[in-house]
Amino acid sequence: MKVRFVTLGCKLNFAESSALGRALLQGGHTRAEDGEQADICVLNTCTVTDAADHKCRQALSRLRRENPEAVIVVTGCYAQLTADKLGNQQSTGKEQSMAVPKSWEDADYILGNDAKFAIPELVERISNRQSTAGKQVVLSTPIREIESFHGALSFSHTDSEEDEQRTSITDRTQRTRCFLKVQDGCNYFCTYCTIPYARGKSRNPQITELVRDAQQAVQDGAREIVLTGVNIADFGRSTGETFLQLLQALDNLSGDYRLRIGSCEPNLLTPEIIDFVADSRHIAPHFHIPLQSGSNEVLQIMKRHYTRELFAERVAYIRSKLPLAFIGVDCMVGVRGETKEYFEDYLQFVEQLDVSQLHVFTYSERARTRMLEMDLEVVPPTERKRRSDILHRLSEQKTKAFYSRNAGQQLTVLWESRNAKGQMAGFTENYIKVTAPYDPAKVNSFETIKYHL
Repeated sequence: MKVRFVTLGCKLNFAESSALGRALLQGGHTRAEDGEQADICVLNTCTVTDAADHKCRQALSRLRRENPEAVIVVTGCYAQLTADKLGNQQSTGKEQSMAVPKSWEDADYILGNDAKFAIPELVERISNRQSTAGKQVVLSTPIREIESFHGALSFSHTDSEEDEQRTSITDRTQRTRCFLKVQDGCNYFCTYCTIPYARGKSRNPQITELVRDAQQAVQDGAREIVLTGVNIADFGRSTGETFLQLLQALDNLSGDYRLRIGSCEPNLLTPEIIDFVADSRHIAPHFHIPLQSGSNEVLQIMKRHYTRELFAERVAYIRSKLPLAFIGVDCMVGVRGETKEYFEDYLQFVEQLDVSQLHVFTYSERARTRMLEMDLEVVPPTERKRRSDILHRLSEQKTKAFYSRNAGQQLTVLWESRNAKGQMAGFTENYIKVTAPYDPAKVNSFETIKYHL
C-alpha cells in the first residue's frame, strides 16, 4: 500500500514517525510520491498551543481533500487529548467506534500516543477504506496508565521540517544526522502545559539499549546524533540510571561522530553534566535550556522547578567552561499573572543573560491546565504580541553578538548533502550554519574551518 506521513510539532514526533515509516517499508509498503494518491495517510499531531491544534485540523482537512479515498489515521498528542475528551478511558487499549466532533470527521482512526505504535499492524489489516457510517475508530490508553517506552530513531540531512515530513518513510542512502529518542513523558505538570496529559509520566529505556541503537546509527553513516525526548535530563526514572551516565556511555561509541543534547531543564542541567560536556570527546558545546520567564513571581505561578538566580548560575557556569557554546533559551510571554511590572523585570533579566538565541512562545490558554483555574490578570492578545515582538528583537541582537564572538575562530563543520544552487551547508559544533561551494567529496564529513561573518 502507498502511505503518506504528515508530522507536526517537535523532533520527538519526527523521530517516532520515522520509526513507524521504516517499519512499514520493511512490511513491503511504499511512500506515496508528491501528487500521488495515498491508500493510507498518517497524521502525527502536536498540541503545545492553540495554533498547533488549528494546524492539525487544517492538515487533516487537506489530507482528506487531496486523498479522498484514503484511510486517514490521526495520532500524536492532539489525538491523545481528543480521545480522552471523548471518554475513551473506559475502553483501555480497545478499539471503540463512536461519533466524533465535526472537526474530526475526516479521520477514520484516532490513535492515542501509546496506540500509535500499533500503526504497522493496523495498516496490515486495511485493504481499502471501509465506511464506518459516520463513526470513527478510537484507540487510546488512559495516559496515566501508560508504562511502556517505544524507542525511535530518525535520520535527517537537514533541520528542515518540510524535508523530514517528505522523507519520514524513506530509507536514506546518505545519513548525516539522526534523532535518538531517549526519554518520554513529563512529571512536572507546569500550570500552562498540556504535555503531561498527552505524553504521560516520565519513562525511559536502559542505557544499553540506547548505546546499541546509537552505535548502529553511526555504523549506518550518521555523523551527528541528537538526543530527543520530552524532558531528557529526567532520564533514569524507569531504570534507576542517570542522564550523566547516559552521556558517559554515548561518549564512548566507536567511530567518527558527535552528540548534540536536546532541551534540558535548568534544575536538571547540573554542573557535573556541564563539566562532562566540556571535557567530552564527542558532545557538542550546545545547550537548549527552557527559562519560560525571567520573573520569579511568574515562575512560581507557572510552578517551575527553579528560580531565575539558578538559571543565571547555570548560564554563567557554561560560559566559564565553554566560552563559545551555543545557548538557546525558551521564553514564554503573556501568561496569566504576567503584569507589566513582571514583564519589565523579566526583560531586564534576559537582557543581561549571555545567551545565543531566544526561542519565543506566546502563551495560549489550554483546556485542562491549572492556569485556567487561577484568578489572575489576563494579558490581552495585543499585549502578548507586543511582548513577543520585544523578545524576538532582543534575540536577533544576541544572535548577532554570538556570531561576532565566533569570528576568526577555528570551528568544525559537518557538511550536509543538499546541493542548493551549487552551495552546500552544514553546522558547526556550536550550531552556527555555514555554507560553501558544493563538494560531493565532503558530504557527511567533518572539516575544520576558520569562521567568517
